[in-house]
Amino acid sequence: MVARFGPRYGVRIRRRVQEIEEGLKHRHACPRCAAIAVRRASTGVWKCRRCGYVFAGGAYRPIVTTSFKREVEEAGKEAEPKPEDA
Repeated sequence: MVARFGPRYGVRIRRRVQEIEEGLKHRHACPRCAAIAVRRASTGVWKCRRCGYVFAGGAYRPIVTTSFKREVEEAGKEAEPKPEDA
């Protein structure tokens, strides 16, 4: 898929583009009907071809799983007051 770039832009960028494009083209399961029929309608908008369910997701994958999200959750847990042992 990234062979269209030839030797341009460097290996790291081409690998990143390949990973993104594989996520776009990969088959995804619908959160409502569980059919493997979800396709990207536009940036962040995903649609199931079977039941017609339209939902928001990531730009390149329907379910967002980023490390930034985990870091924010961990930071929130640390900010909570801890009960003191008496």
